[in-house]
Amino acid sequence: MSEPKKLYIKTYGCQMNVYDSERMAETLGGKGYVETQSPDDADMILLNTCHIREKAAEKVYSELGRFKGLKAEKPDLKIGVAGCVAQAEGEEIMRRQPLVDLVVGPQSYHRLPEMEAKTRDGAKALDTDFPEEDKFEKLKNRPKAKRGPTAFLTVQEGCDKFCAFCVVPYTRGAEVSRPADRILSEARDLVERGVREITLLGQNVNAYHGAGSNGDMTLAGLIWELNKVDGLERIRFTTSHPNDMADDLIEAHGTCEKLMPYLHLPVQSGSDKILKRMNRSHTAESYLRLIERIRAARPDIMMSGDFIVGFPEETEEDFQATLDLVEEVKYGYAYSFKYSTRPGTPAAERPQVDPKAADDRLQRLQALITRHQREIQDSMVGRKVRVLFEKNGRLPGQMVGKSEYLHSVHVSDAEVEVGELRDVLITASGANSLAGALV
Repeated sequence: MSEPKKLYIKTYGCQMNVYDSERMAETLGGKGYVETQSPDDADMILLNTCHIREKAAEKVYSELGRFKGLKAEKPDLKIGVAGCVAQAEGEEIMRRQPLVDLVVGPQSYHRLPEMEAKTRDGAKALDTDFPEEDKFEKLKNRPKAKRGPTAFLTVQEGCDKFCAFCVVPYTRGAEVSRPADRILSEARDLVERGVREITLLGQNVNAYHGAGSNGDMTLAGLIWELNKVDGLERIRFTTSHPNDMADDLIEAHGTCEKLMPYLHLPVQSGSDKILKRMNRSHTAESYLRLIERIRAARPDIMMSGDFIVGFPEETEEDFQATLDLVEEVKYGYAYSFKYSTRPGTPAAERPQVDPKAADDRLQRLQALITRHQREIQDSMVGRKVRVLFEKNGRLPGQMVGKSEYLHSVHVSDAEVEVGELRDVLITASGANSLAGALV
C-alpha cells in the first residue's frame, strides 16, 4: 500500500473559508491526501485566500515567495491558490508566481481532484468559473471523519447588495441558497460525527431562501427544522444584513430553544450620509429600531457588529454619529477596520480620508468598543451560564468552552470532557475570557 500524500492548507479570512478548507481537505482525501500541519513535509500546499483585508493579494504573493526554496528542493511539490484572491486574480497569479500549479475559485473547489490530476501530469490547472452544478452536492460522499463539538455549515453564498466597499459580489457571485433538505442532511451527518453546535454561514445568511418541501424556506424556517434534529444542542448564524432581518427570524430568537442569544448584525457606520455612500440601504435610525425589536424578543441577546472608519468623504461629524450609535447599542463584541481601497469597487474611485485622521478615529472607536465589551463581560460575574466545552486549556486540568453568549469560559476541573454541556457559575472576568466553576 502506497504512502498517503500530505496536504497543507493555510486558511485566511472568514468562517466560510474555514468551512471551504475543510471541504477541500475532504475532497482531496479521496485522492489519498492526509492533512499535515507543516508545509515542509507537504506534497501539496493550498492557500485558501481572502480578499477583504488591505493588500490581500500582495500578502498572498509574499507568502508564495516563501515557498520558492521548498519548491526547488521538492520539484514534485504542488502549490495551489484557492479562495477569493484566486477568483479575483485568476491566471495573473500564475504569471507573477510561476511556481503556482493550481488556481481555483471558491465556487469550483469540488473540481480539485481533476485539477490535481492535471498538475500531476505536468500541466497547470485554472478554474475560476461560476459553474451551474451544486458543488456541495458533488462533495456529499466525502469520508465520515469524527468531528469536534462545533462546526460551520454553509447555507447561502454570494451577495446581491453591492456595498460600495466590498468585493464579495465579484468573488463569490450572486446570492444562492442551498436546498433545505441537503442542509438538514449535512447537519444530521455532522451530529452523527460528534457535533453539538452548528453555525450557519452565508455572506448574507439571513437572506436565505432555499427550496423547502412547501416552497422557498426562510432562514427562520430552516432554524426551526434544525431545532428538531436530535443531538443538535445549539444553533447560531452569521453574517446578517439589517435589511434581511425578517419578523419570523426576530421571533425565532425569542422562542426557538436551540437558537443561541447572540447576533452579529453589521451596521458599518452611524452616519446616514456615509451609509448612503456605502450603498447600505438602511439608516442609523432604522438599525436602532431594529435592535429594539430584537431585544424586545430576546432581552438578554448579545449583539455584535462591524464598523468601517475613514470611509471616503467621512467627516468628524460623521464619525461622531458612529460613536453615538455604538454608545446606544453597547455591543458585546464588535469588529472595526480602517477603510482600505478594493480595486474595482465604487468607493475606490472617491476622495480618500487622510490616513492619520482615519487612524485616530479607529483608535477612539476601538477604545469605546473595548470599554463596553469589558463592562458586559464583568457583568457576567455571579451569573450561571451554559458552556459547551471544546478543548483543553493552557493550564493542567483546565478546559475551555463557549457560553450561549459566545464568551470564552475556562474552568479547572478534570471531570469535564470535550463535547460536554455543563452549567458554570462565572467567578471572574479577564481581558478576553471568563473563569468559572461547575455548578
